[in-house]
Amino acid sequence: MSIILSDQDKSTLRIAAYGAVSLVAAAGAAGGKPQKIATDGSIALASATGLIGHVLGDRSKSIKLDSKSVAALADQVLPTLTAAVTLLEKQAPAEADNFRSTVLLAIETAHLGHGQPSPAMAEMARKITAALDATGVATGDSGAAPAAAAGQDRPELQKAIEEIVDSGFTGVSLRVHDERGEWAGSAGAAELGGAAKPPTDGHVRIGSNTKTFTATLVLQLVAEGRIGLDIPVADYLPEFGLDERITVRMLLQHTSGVFNFTGEVYDDGTFAPGIPMPYGPAGTEWLDNRFHTYRPQELVELALSKPARFEPGTGWSYANTNYVLARLLIEKVTGRTYAEEMQRLILGPLGLTGTVVPDASPEIPEPHAHAYYRYEEDGRQQTVDITRQNPSWISTGGDMISTTRDLHTFISALVGGTLLPAPLLAEMCAPHPTGIPNMDYGLGVFVVTTDGGGTLISHNGAAVGHAALMYSTPDGSTTLTAALNCVDDADMSIAAAFQKAQQRLVNEVFGGGQADPAQPTD
Repeated sequence: MSIILSDQDKSTLRIAAYGAVSLVAAAGAAGGKPQKIATDGSIALASATGLIGHVLGDRSKSIKLDSKSVAALADQVLPTLTAAVTLLEKQAPAEADNFRSTVLLAIETAHLGHGQPSPAMAEMARKITAALDATGVATGDSGAAPAAAAGQDRPELQKAIEEIVDSGFTGVSLRVHDERGEWAGSAGAAELGGAAKPPTDGHVRIGSNTKTFTATLVLQLVAEGRIGLDIPVADYLPEFGLDERITVRMLLQHTSGVFNFTGEVYDDGTFAPGIPMPYGPAGTEWLDNRFHTYRPQELVELALSKPARFEPGTGWSYANTNYVLARLLIEKVTGRTYAEEMQRLILGPLGLTGTVVPDASPEIPEPHAHAYYRYEEDGRQQTVDITRQNPSWISTGGDMISTTRDLHTFISALVGGTLLPAPLLAEMCAPHPTGIPNMDYGLGVFVVTTDGGGTLISHNGAAVGHAALMYSTPDGSTTLTAALNCVDDADMSIAAAFQKAQQRLVNEVFGGGQADPAQPTD
């Protein structure tokens, strides 16, 4: 990707970014900490990554903010924010997205440094966000792709998602960031029998991608000194009587050996059931009770009533129970809900306004494509819309909702070092053998070896009629995020097509690789 910025362009970017921080600081001046607020926000800007990093890092030049009042400063800065994003969008759409995320992260950092933001600060943050959105950049509400990302610009990507629809999916939305910029497109239908394509930035149940968010949250608490990676989980959660050899690391790595509450498939092919779930013999039972609420403690207690799969630390087995325990661990050490901590440490700082921690709510924000489930009744096939469902049955094993744009922002920030200190990011991405060819597991991420010997950081997930893909190169220079909707069933008849879809997109974007087979029910 190339980008040419004149001195005036660089001045526009600096005024826009540091002006946003100055506005928040000025709006919070009544609290008596404007200098601290501005300093905290400026530090976040100075650590910007990507092609704009060198511009914002050199903040001492060309910043002329001499207005005497908040109103006058706003008149100077807010239009410049819009101009800055428009400027970048014309030359490098990925950098426009990076700039927007950086500014939102900076003003959120200023908020956190101030404590409880005043109404004036909150209102100024809203105006800054509106100015950043008042451009040609599409938002999640529009369902449209950016002009620079039109399908005809990347015909090979459009063809790939159309072939995925032909393989059995109802619809697909894809977002790619690489050296050519950003591309977003969709194919198929948002609803069965409908003509409208899925929105390019619609909401989707992201399934096991939730695990990467959860692992990141745990590691942030490790960075804060609240949790120890190699401390027994029983020290934090003594009420469950856990094997004292199970550490926090083992939860995130799937090496604890605890029974998977959604059921275990053993090496000899036998199946040990857990709670009623959409796949397998209890599919219709799950369907009939898809609005039932499960408590996380209930899921853990059921799992711990079953024999462990292996001794802690002696094997690898993908188990949703690990991540429900991680949720309870987060809540125990912080005294706050999982959703509150997710907002404090990830969603708020990154400006992930399209990402939702639903807990037991069956709702999904608009716009979204629809999810379906097929079953047999009295010898006849029936198909029902299951877009609305209570995801508490999977909990933090795979309950979150997001968009392809937010998933890109999240994985880019994660691998780019925005969310975790370098040593913990290295721990997260350190590969542990899984027994799956060319695919190891870190702490909440798969570490994929491509056919060409390259490495991808990934997690994917399926959530009954919805699925989401998330891949990045380790340096964040290329990312792939996708949302899929389909007709699911108890036999997982879409599974083979799902595997091929992943591989098709990985091959197209990264030049080959092994797809991640993880499902939230594995």
